Amino acid sequence: MKYTGPKVKLSRRLNLPLTPKAVKFMQRKPYPPGMHGNRKGFRGKMSDYKRHLLEKQRLHAQYNVSERQMRKYVKKAVRASGNPVDNLMRMFETRLDVLLLRSGYAGTIYAARQYVNHGHILVNDRWVNIPSLHLKENDVMTIKPKSRRLPCFIMAVEEMINLPPAYLDRSIEDWSSKLLYFPKREEVPVSCDVPLVIEYYSR
Repeated sequence: MKYTGPKVKLSRRLNLPLTPKAVKFMQRKPYPPGMHGNRKGFRGKMSDYKRHLLEKQRLHAQYNVSERQMRKYVKKAVRASGNPVDNLMRMFETRLDVLLLRSGYAGTIYAARQYVNHGHILVNDRWVNIPSLHLKENDVMTIKPKSRRLPCFIMAVEEMINLPPAYLDRSIEDWSSKLLYFPKREEVPVSCDVPLVIEYYSR
């Protein structure tokens, strides 16, 4: 099951800001939640298992996928030819909801998933509502014309400051993004020691 509790609490527990609101809270309280969270050394020495588990949870939260999907992706990444880490990142980063987030049209992965579910996105000019849909090289994701009047998308376009990752070609004029190529781990803006995640599921 995906985590459905308070995102600020989850962010503080993982030491990873998942939403803009979490960024503000973590600046004031840069320690885990709970009565012992502010204790010195609380994030100190960890066992190997806890370190592996924490990295798995961090990756899990950043992509907002279920445990079943995580296991499926890791299994495929290990079996496929090539580097398992790059394989895993390619499967995550080609998801429609993730590419919507990377393009800047959604502020969080949670919002991106909702926008896709509500039918605001086109892929190659065809309407889709499956967040886990994997795009291929040269596929184009576009905000549906009627949806461009919504405040959430207008605000997203107005606030676009950062450039998208190199593997995306974003066109603000067309409200679209094109997947240029499959990314490698070093190009993906994710905070996680991915090899530890693969080791966790390989036990």
